[in-house]
Amino acid sequence: MELENNIVTVLKTIYDPEIPVDVFELGLIYEIRISEDRQVDIDMTLTSPNCPVAETLPKEVEDKVKAMEEVEACKVHIVFDPPWDKDMMSEEAKLELGFM
Repeated sequence: MELENNIVTVLKTIYDPEIPVDVFELGLIYEIRISEDRQVDIDMTLTSPNCPVAETLPKEVEDKVKAMEEVEACKVHIVFDPPWDKDMMSEEAKLELGFM
């Protein structure tokens, strides 16, 4: 549980360049799975399938999590099911972007 919290902390430092909100608060991270040998799998989505950062954003997530001392390896899986929409954002993100 502590490792997952640390991963979330790292994810909150990664921002979609077009939106001033981090990928976690945006609701782009669907699932974080951690195996006993500290292999991390992250299911994430993008705001749209043709998102301009489709190549770089998942790699940034993977690289930053992989760089954590307590993580052995990290693999990011891009999924579009369910499709992302603004209802997946945290209250904080909605407030920041003026949706509330």
